[in-house]
Amino acid sequence: MREPASEVGRDALTVPMVAQRAGVTPSTVYRRWGDLQELLSDVAVERLRPETAPEDTGDLRADLTTWAEQFLDEMASPSGRAYIRDALLGDPDGGNAGRCSAYAAEQIDVILGRAAARGERTPGTETVVDHVVAPLMYRILFRPDGLDAARARSLVALVLADTE
Repeated sequence: MREPASEVGRDALTVPMVAQRAGVTPSTVYRRWGDLQELLSDVAVERLRPETAPEDTGDLRADLTTWAEQFLDEMASPSGRAYIRDALLGDPDGGNAGRCSAYAAEQIDVILGRAAARGERTPGTETVVDHVVAPLMYRILFRPDGLDAARARSLVALVLADTE
């Protein structure tokens, strides 16, 4: 999928091109995905899946800050924004959006679980999603000006203020 897109450009990509590269007929692709946008959505969700567990520094604030900065860096990159766009555009029922949200929640669960095992007080996963992930995603999608690591650090500090 990435090869044809890089060769002709994403906007010129067609189902027949993808099918030819995969060694199947276009009708096979259409039966499975319906259209190119749904295929791109599924591909984007797979590309947005984290490949590794969050870093373990031994401290909740450091772990969550490191993760939030990396999340921001990856999602705000040109390819990250393209994957977000594709994941949402080809997903009329919201299933892929839910998968992307679950990826973030799973990473946060790991961080909070480690901290709790060390005896640190932690906020809930949904609190972190609402107060760190959601504002970052809003800014990535709608207000990218002034979006930097300092913003991620300040959101983490605010969500952890009640646990300290």
